[in-house]
Amino acid sequence: MSAREDTARQPRGSAIRGALVHAFLIAAVVFAVYPILWVIALAFSESVVPEARALPLPTNVSLDHFVAVIGRTDGEGRWMFARQLWSSAFVSIMTSVVAIAIATPAAYALSRFEFVGKDASVKSLLATQMFPGVAASVPLYLLLDAIGLLDTLSGLVLVYATSAVPFALFQLRGAFDAIPKELEEAAMVDGATRFGAFVRVALPAARPALAITALFAFMSAWNEFALAATFLTREEHYTLPILLQSYATEHDANLGHFAAGAILVSVPVMALFYVLQRQLIHGLTSGGVKG
Repeated sequence: MSAREDTARQPRGSAIRGALVHAFLIAAVVFAVYPILWVIALAFSESVVPEARALPLPTNVSLDHFVAVIGRTDGEGRWMFARQLWSSAFVSIMTSVVAIAIATPAAYALSRFEFVGKDASVKSLLATQMFPGVAASVPLYLLLDAIGLLDTLSGLVLVYATSAVPFALFQLRGAFDAIPKELEEAAMVDGATRFGAFVRVALPAARPALAITALFAFMSAWNEFALAATFLTREEHYTLPILLQSYATEHDANLGHFAAGAILVSVPVMALFYVLQRQLIHGLTSGGVKG
């Protein structure tokens, strides 16, 4: 085989590999997007029962399902969708605030200081992440009942914080480890205190990681269903995932309402991703350098 023939075959082989990679990626995208297209088709179709067809396109386009979900009221005429939207927003935002407020100074201490029990505490927190939140539902139920926070949004925030704080702690510890200590030392040489260096140097540098951590804590609380359904009994306190479950029970299923509700629930998260997309990239990379 001559060198010229070998050189000609290399571009040809690279083109074939590139075509196969693109074909695989397109197939993966179709596999992921196809169910979403069905949800959109069901939400905007006038019919309630889905029709068997390969291409999921809305039939007789209508907004009736969205109107029914948004305009839902209870027997007393109260606007339940607005109440449940507020419940989800309050619980999710407060879970993010609690997680960031507790985990930020703790992660900084684990990153910068040496103290007795440091490794043991980190391992203990890591062990708590091995168990799903549902496994602790019974003791959490008893604790909330004992302190009078059962069937309250504040109690649900505390429950979600039990899993959001350890995750935020590990994420932010990695971010602080990635920040050079010399920056804070230079600030302290110029007269700043340790707290001042933390506030003026470490926190601004860790801002992308704070954003991604807050977003993940928000999403975990926004999408959680099992614990919310266990600890909340009054309909006005329900979060949006419980609202979606009411449209698909074992006795009846209104898939059009369910699809419309799923789209409405997804809109705030998609908006947050769009607004924080730059911080997401920097936050994921800064939090994963060291840990």
